[in-house]
Amino acid sequence: MIKNEAMSKNRKAEVDAAVKDIDFKKNEYQIELNTNHGKIVLNLLPDIAPGHCLNLIGLTKIGYYNGVMFHRVISGFMIQGGCPLGTGTGGPGYTIKAEFNATPHVDGVLSMARTSDPNSGGSQFFICLGTQSFLDRQYTAFGRTADADSLAVVHKIGATKTDRSDKPLEAATIQSASVLVKPKA
Repeated sequence: MIKNEAMSKNRKAEVDAAVKDIDFKKNEYQIELNTNHGKIVLNLLPDIAPGHCLNLIGLTKIGYYNGVMFHRVISGFMIQGGCPLGTGTGGPGYTIKAEFNATPHVDGVLSMARTSDPNSGGSQFFICLGTQSFLDRQYTAFGRTADADSLAVVHKIGATKTDRSDKPLEAATIQSASVLVKPKA
């Protein structure tokens, strides 16, 4: 789902430093994306894809997603963001290994975008619009929208008009992203 990925500055050391205090046994983590279309809160699934969850948390903590757009929107399929260039060709300067799992790609599921190489994910992610079972066990699902309001924002972005390259005609931008932490009971 990523076109010929052009790597930008390698952010791996920053990400690794940002996640040193992450403890999936003690805390639950969410990602909050404040977009120009509303707020999307994502529940992460570290039990099935811990590497992807750590990566997203780290990139979020270093401010990587602030100002980044959803550069690819396909109605009824998915919204894709996380490219710092806004073209679908950029990344964080490193890749992570796939963590394929049994989580179905249904409405609101968060998954990692990649090239034809299964281990080419980096910073680009997508959120499903509807059921996309052909992606199951082919792409790493690692989260889902936390509530109906978040899913409604995903659907709103998914309904934006696009050009022939699936780029929204009206920008759909992540104005800021943050990590929410809740101690487990």
